[in-house]
Amino acid sequence: MTKALQTLEAQLDGELYYDDLMKSMYATDASVYRMLPLAVAYPKSEKDIQALISFASSNNTSLIPRTAGTSLAGQCVGPGIVVDVSKYFTKILNINERERTVTVEPGVVRDALNNYLKPFGLFFSPNTSTSNRCMIGGMVGNNSSGSTSIKYGVTRDKVLAVKTILSDGNTVLFESISSEEFHEKMKQQDIEGRIYKTIYEELESKEVLERIVATYPKPEIHRRNTGYAIDELIKSEIFSETETSFNMCKLLTGSEGTLAVSTEITLQLDVLPPTESIMIALHFTSIADCMKAVVPVMKHDLYSCEMMDKTILDLTKHNKTQQQNRQFIEGDPEAILMCEVRANSKTEVEVMASSLLKDIEVQTKSYANALLYGDEMDKAIELRKAGLGLLGNMVGDKKSAACIEDTAVALEDLDAYISEFTKLMEGYDQKAIYYAHAGAGELHLRPILNLKLSDDVLLFRKITTDVAHLVKKYNGAMSGEHGEGIVRGEFIPFMIGDENYQILKRIKTAFDPKGIFNPGKIVEAFPMDQSLRYVADRKEPEIETFLDFSESQGILREAEKCNGSGDCRKLPEFGGTMCPSYRATQNEKDTTRARANTLREFLTNSDKPNRFNHEELKEVFDLCLSCKACASECPSSVDMACLKAEFLYQYQKENGISWRTKLFAYNNAVNRFGSLSPRLTNFMFSNKTIASALKNIMQVAPERTLPLISSKSLSSTFKSVQYQLIESNPVKTIYLFNDEFVNYLDTSIGVDFLELMKRLNYQIIVLENVESGRSFLSKGLLEQAKAVANKNVELFKSKISKETPLVGIEPSAILTFRDEYLTLADDREAAKSIAANTFLFEEFFQNEINLGNIKEEQFTQEPKTIKFHGHCHQKALSNQKSSFDVLNFPKNYKVTLIPSGCCGMAGSFGYEKEHYEVSMNIGEQTLFPAIRNASKDVIIAANGTSCRHQIKDGTSVEALHPITVLRQALV
Repeated sequence: MTKALQTLEAQLDGELYYDDLMKSMYATDASVYRMLPLAVAYPKSEKDIQALISFASSNNTSLIPRTAGTSLAGQCVGPGIVVDVSKYFTKILNINERERTVTVEPGVVRDALNNYLKPFGLFFSPNTSTSNRCMIGGMVGNNSSGSTSIKYGVTRDKVLAVKTILSDGNTVLFESISSEEFHEKMKQQDIEGRIYKTIYEELESKEVLERIVATYPKPEIHRRNTGYAIDELIKSEIFSETETSFNMCKLLTGSEGTLAVSTEITLQLDVLPPTESIMIALHFTSIADCMKAVVPVMKHDLYSCEMMDKTILDLTKHNKTQQQNRQFIEGDPEAILMCEVRANSKTEVEVMASSLLKDIEVQTKSYANALLYGDEMDKAIELRKAGLGLLGNMVGDKKSAACIEDTAVALEDLDAYISEFTKLMEGYDQKAIYYAHAGAGELHLRPILNLKLSDDVLLFRKITTDVAHLVKKYNGAMSGEHGEGIVRGEFIPFMIGDENYQILKRIKTAFDPKGIFNPGKIVEAFPMDQSLRYVADRKEPEIETFLDFSESQGILREAEKCNGSGDCRKLPEFGGTMCPSYRATQNEKDTTRARANTLREFLTNSDKPNRFNHEELKEVFDLCLSCKACASECPSSVDMACLKAEFLYQYQKENGISWRTKLFAYNNAVNRFGSLSPRLTNFMFSNKTIASALKNIMQVAPERTLPLISSKSLSSTFKSVQYQLIESNPVKTIYLFNDEFVNYLDTSIGVDFLELMKRLNYQIIVLENVESGRSFLSKGLLEQAKAVANKNVELFKSKISKETPLVGIEPSAILTFRDEYLTLADDREAAKSIAANTFLFEEFFQNEINLGNIKEEQFTQEPKTIKFHGHCHQKALSNQKSSFDVLNFPKNYKVTLIPSGCCGMAGSFGYEKEHYEVSMNIGEQTLFPAIRNASKDVIIAANGTSCRHQIKDGTSVEALHPITVLRQALV
């Protein structure tokens, strides 16, 4: 097969991969399943897709279509060729304002489409929790719904036309056609003709029509994906006495890529929703009370009606981002029901909210009703959206299992259904998870199972089977919006009856006679309890690590926390920082998810004594910038920076440490040596010829400027008398951590700190501490990092307290005390005590302002405009608000936070020759344009030394540290 794949690769304009790394990355999606594919293709054109179809037909293999890979039911895994259209099929092709339609390729991100449509006053309304990375092709494949379906309907309601490539390689446009056109199609002597003829012959009899109506889910359940949607086709004029035209898109939507490959999709759009909105968050002491409230609140004209249970809410306490989003929670509710109303005027929406609140108080048992507006409401919505990812944050092998999470029933049946479901779960000694779309009659219900154990795998099937019978009792849908895939596919014959199921099989054969399109889904489904991520009862490897992963119960379980929800695939326009390298390359290989999946794959299945010793792992970690954004932005809190550090340490034990790695890791020693003769060092670093030779030797990008050594270190500067004494009783005594960057490279900032704090009457103490160890951590020299941590903890443990805090200038250095030192240091109690009293400069300054120790009159009233870029580690481990607040402190200073992610430098990463292009691409996404577009009188501020160097190299602008800005603002 390898030779055949090589021939196919040569035929494609796009890429084809069949190495172990790519296959392991694409072996999973966001489901519990794992199947190693034959290959992974990134087609660039329709011609490429036709070549892939021809290859699959001729070589007895299959094609598995994929966009963002966030499928929960296993739709995107299989043994054939994964066809990933997310990289190249990303164009918005046409918009028709008058008709309110848009035509897109399948790889267009839902929220990116809506950003494009907003100036036209239009939007695509289905709104999934993954909307900032899920793609239109996947939404069509699954018939996605989202939180606003009670107002706007589901994806199937919006698909007007789909351009497809059929199994014979021919291109066909499916759209609304008249009865006459339908019958003409039946006469065609090709696959398209056979499709129309088969559908007509299968559905024309009255007996069949009546049986479909009787056995398919209740029609009032608008969220339903049950096999192929023949219950929608029979509503057309071809099969009933209506004026509704026939549209094959009703069938294609929700078909999970089993019938054809879509290349263009035309969507019906809606007018932008009303601008004024209010949310009421109802708090309940029981799930039952929450369910009983759904019907009365849904009598109001709600925009959304979403639910979260205590399990989800408790998980939000352990994620930094979600901690900020859960501030509206009162007490410890068993369930929250979030009801949103919208209107075009503030008065109207307040009347709606008042009416809703009145009924809530009379007709429900909520013990608290939080009214949320604006940003508060946005945070609550983000909290709900994070539910799926947060479930990966459960410590240990027991996880929430996606198998029954997508059931939907008619709204009037919801209370009774959930009541029976709860009793069913109690019979299995299960406390299930409940969340999501209560107002649509669809709750995402999940049992907690350990699928590494055969007993729980058996329970996985039993629970799913019992719930299928319960759903059938209420004539509901086993799949509301997530699709059936592998996990629910084999239950379709039971849900709709075997006679209807045989119709589906014959329709599949008409479209795809050789079964090349996503086999094992919908018809002839793979068994739901096989091909799982884990082999049941296998002895999982115990992997010794240098770093302490005990909080996650080991490094393997830390990697396993990633459930594939794909939050790391969001684009720069949606804010945040994760994942910088994916944003630059848009390759799955460069996502946090791919790194976690690959690490799990090789640590679990490797037969090497050192399971880390794989080139594939080296490759997948290569573009990780260790920005730490995943530690806070990933709902599962997968700390890829720590995982990378451990990998490098273990890999280098077997393969040695390159001289360049040593050079960057020991940069503090190099700078100390250079500081012996700074003028000579700087001459060499700035002379074009010499610097070019040095960069070539060091394998540094030739475009980079080398950082210059300060004429005098901060350590020696501080020893001068002027910084040892202050005029009167100090406001406070503080210890400055003299980090390796400030000491030798950015000494002027350190001097500005001393000047600023001295004039504000603070006593500063600078000890002869060692460096922070950040460069050792980033390069995997963990033994050296541990030695540094121990030295610093020993030095400061008897000195740092609430009264005498430790303050740092460089975020990546000082925040090691609050992050890595807590597990690296031998004296962990001392490390913890120091961490509690360690502050980034801006945090300390903000606290002192709040205490009244620093006053506005000490600073100028001259107006200034500032744009601030925050360091990645500050964003992940602290916050940008402190920087924003202190820069805003001078009365007439106006500050804007640049909505940038990582700057792209990330310590040595941006200097390294092979990473330069990616580094600059990251900078160009948001940061560089924001700086270039700023007027000349705007001050650009950045508190990271790498960030300031990147800004200088990318824009020729000198960025100032907030310390310098404030020192210059003193009166």
